[in-house]
Amino acid sequence: MPLEPAKKISLSRAYSVRTSQAVIQFGVGAIVDFPNQTLMTAAPEYWKEQVVQIHDERLEKLLHVDYFGLPGNQDNKGHGEGVSYARFPEYYFCPKCRTFKPIKEWFDEYKNKATQAQLDRDPYMVKSLRCPTCKSDLVVTRIVTVCDQGHIDDFPWIQWVHCQNINGGPKPVCKHPKLTFKTSASSAEGLEGLTITCESCKARATLKGAFDVNKFEELESKHGNRYRFRCSGRHPWKNSCEVCGKFPRALQRSSSSVYFPITASSLVIPPYSSILTKKVEESKAFEKQKDSIALLVKNPMTANMVQSFIAASISSFADEIALEIGIEKSKIEPILERKWIENNTEQEYSTTSVKYRAEEYEALSGKIAFAAEDYGDFLRESIDIQKYRIPGIKQISLIHKVREVQALIGFSRIKPVEPGIDTEKIKAVSIKEPTTNWYPAYEVRGEGIFIEFDDAAIQRWISSNPEMQKRADNINENYAKTYYGNSRPRKISPKFLLLHTISHLLIKQLSFECGYSIASLKERLYCSDSNDGYVMAGILIYTASGDSEGTMGGLVRQGRQDTFPNIYKKAIESAMVCSNDPVCSLSQGQGRDSLNLSACYSCSLIPETSCEEFNVFLDRGTVVGTYENRSMGFYYKQLYAGEPWRTKIDATTEKENVVENMRKLFVTDVGIDISEESLATIWSSLKEWSKDVNERKILSDLEISADRFIHCEIPKKDCSFQIAGHPDTYECDLMWINSKVAFFTEDHEEDYQQAKDSDWICFLATDCALTVDKLLSSIRRQ
Repeated sequence: MPLEPAKKISLSRAYSVRTSQAVIQFGVGAIVDFPNQTLMTAAPEYWKEQVVQIHDERLEKLLHVDYFGLPGNQDNKGHGEGVSYARFPEYYFCPKCRTFKPIKEWFDEYKNKATQAQLDRDPYMVKSLRCPTCKSDLVVTRIVTVCDQGHIDDFPWIQWVHCQNINGGPKPVCKHPKLTFKTSASSAEGLEGLTITCESCKARATLKGAFDVNKFEELESKHGNRYRFRCSGRHPWKNSCEVCGKFPRALQRSSSSVYFPITASSLVIPPYSSILTKKVEESKAFEKQKDSIALLVKNPMTANMVQSFIAASISSFADEIALEIGIEKSKIEPILERKWIENNTEQEYSTTSVKYRAEEYEALSGKIAFAAEDYGDFLRESIDIQKYRIPGIKQISLIHKVREVQALIGFSRIKPVEPGIDTEKIKAVSIKEPTTNWYPAYEVRGEGIFIEFDDAAIQRWISSNPEMQKRADNINENYAKTYYGNSRPRKISPKFLLLHTISHLLIKQLSFECGYSIASLKERLYCSDSNDGYVMAGILIYTASGDSEGTMGGLVRQGRQDTFPNIYKKAIESAMVCSNDPVCSLSQGQGRDSLNLSACYSCSLIPETSCEEFNVFLDRGTVVGTYENRSMGFYYKQLYAGEPWRTKIDATTEKENVVENMRKLFVTDVGIDISEESLATIWSSLKEWSKDVNERKILSDLEISADRFIHCEIPKKDCSFQIAGHPDTYECDLMWINSKVAFFTEDHEEDYQQAKDSDWICFLATDCALTVDKLLSSIRRQ
């Protein structure tokens, strides 16, 4: 059903909402309490022009959209108007004269009583939301009705006051009802102290019983069709209405049951995170081509021709983009094919599916090698795990850069639902029309520590402790009885309980050690077995805050050899005792729906926004055992049997640590390809700008000896790089990326000072000790 047109009106003042809140917490269909009025976030179609486009290829293909929209602000040129809103709830009352009616009737009265000057200044009653008679600020109602099909409307005030009349019993609804709303001076009366009166027919009713779950159904059953209490099917956020007929529930507008967002989140990993992909996505030619494809998809006459059109046009599309961004066509074509040539995606492929997570797992663990140019929004550093010697851990990776995209795809009311899962009772409402080719989303850039566990060691532990499976079965039995268990059956394994609990313990310890608030850290769990088609056993702890906190290398620093083993040991040891023991340790089911065993807020629970599972499926018993059976804990030997946490490192390893602790250099822009140019020409052009005597000499020597570099790696020109732990970007004249060699002229001497102590070999042209042989010996031969 197409959206009905609605007039846009500028608000009296700018309201500030964080991007993450505008997309998720106060997203489409949610009620937002602003300082001087209450509004509902409108459908994305009404604020399409105000979004900044962001991309994540994997998530775009999964959700069948062309891009995601980040709400614009005053810093984004041309997007300063931000998000659009609808007026809801619509009933307001005057606290002075107690008149109670919809905003439309207030507006009609305002137009009749306002002077021409007032109408010119505020034609839509936005700047001054006041009673035209009393001049008092109007107060919006606190009660709405909500349907489990996603509909929402104002409370049926007129029907209620006539049906529940306490002055002589039910009355028929009068032709011209005029309501007043009064409150009792005594707060002890509760809902009975809130009185609605119809001044036309003198019907009067309190709100007693209004919040009863089946109240409207009981009233209609009792009075038949005299009063209409069924759901109106309204969607105020998109100015539409549909047939429903169910019985809604009355709720306070600020109740958490009014709005449950449905989101999808994804990590942007190589090759989708590459600098080249970003340049293609940001080009004007790409946007124009994307829009033309979207028009074909919308047209029923051409929708089935889209794939053949793309296949025939890829070459010309690549030509146009290559001309704009100055990159070879051959590198652009694979990106366009990957984006637009349709692949048959399996039905079970989702952001939580094993296949989707496995792609991230392989990127985080380094199982797939990527070229240097693939690391744009994703930078991974591999660590020698032998220098950590932590029991049960197979590998640690430091993720210096990671980008997460979180999209709002729908919502539900009354109860939450899983993405893509509707039940007979609760409906997931899509926030966009089928023809709309984008979802609202926001992105956060952060850093993280990825820990890959030894799956073989975990399997041996499970096999030798049959009681662990019984504990997991206990949780599975409790889960099967829940609302979620009926709509989304799943099996929780002892392995999952172990990884999830360790993740929480680590997040709590990291917040103590490095100063991050727990809420600024998040987890991402990777757990599957051979029965799922792919074996994973890992956790990613990362910063994903919309603020600047956690983006300066502080978390990655905690993953280094000199700090992480001690942090990990403290995290595990912290689980040995809980202030709620022995009750917590002996629990057979606590927390929401009894889905935790030995886990509570005193030991293992963290803010729900940081946890993928909303603080369920946790059990300290998997890590440290219980009072009844210490030996079943995964770290029993280290905690109780005297086995060391780390083996002794010999002198040779200590020497290696010097290299390990060197600052890492990461290429952020591979610069200009000079493979078609003569290296002698490159040296000569650098010499033209040189003023230093030593620099001119070495550049002359290099120009004369250019033939000696013929069989060596070809450098890149004007490259950019970053140093791990530092947010600044530096520049370099020439880089031999595979050889990890960087060459700096006098103009970039300050950049050289930052890079010289890194893990790359760096040369400064003004150094009188630099020779052709020194540079040549450092570069790999092809």
